[in-house]
Amino acid sequence: MQPVIVIPARMASTRLPGKPLADIGGRPMIAWMAEIALAADAGPVVVAAAEPEVAEAARRAGVETVMTDPALPSGSDRVHAALAAFDPEGRYDVAVNLQGDMPTVRAQDVARAVAVLARGGDIATLVSPSNDPADRDNPNVVKAIRAADGRCLAFTRAPAPWGDGPVERHVGIYVYRRTALARFVAAPPSPLELREKLEQLRALEMGMSIHADAIDTFPKGVDSPADLEAARQVLRAR
Repeated sequence: MQPVIVIPARMASTRLPGKPLADIGGRPMIAWMAEIALAADAGPVVVAAAEPEVAEAARRAGVETVMTDPALPSGSDRVHAALAAFDPEGRYDVAVNLQGDMPTVRAQDVARAVAVLARGGDIATLVSPSNDPADRDNPNVVKAIRAADGRCLAFTRAPAPWGDGPVERHVGIYVYRRTALARFVAAPPSPLELREKLEQLRALEMGMSIHADAIDTFPKGVDSPADLEAARQVLRAR
């Protein structure tokens, strides 16, 4: 496998406008994401930037940038567009979609997600177990349901699976085979995707296989001012 890590980032955000440039310890969030991606040592790093100021901050952080259309509907679409511009020859056959708002994710976990794909399947990702009832009942915490071999059977915002035991919170890293990514973005949103507002359900409805490993931390994305302050506290403590 020849992976490339692509970090989609744009300034538009309903709850936290301008978050790629949000200050964390004196650096913009996109610089933290660039550092994590480089430390993962899983391939070249490219920021798919929707605005020039994000691209400039990423370049200052030491990574390459590609400008993408702000109107693209999802991070996966931005990754696909950036990859086409960065590597039109098709040298890289694996695309890591590392979201631009996860500054508490660990570099070793990014590398681990890539290793999951090496074992097979179309897409790889990560999960994090939780026994907290608040996580089980929170629709903003996406739950993954996996088979014993790590194959993902479903993703949902509902409390699932039923019965005793932890839920597995989905960690928003996607590692695509490049051919799978091309198929995915070419397909229209699926019925379950639209209902749950979870794009990974499109892949499952298309018959793609998604495998996941469990990790012992949960790098929550930054979607609000409260999330940003929580990320600052975590990174300050490291």
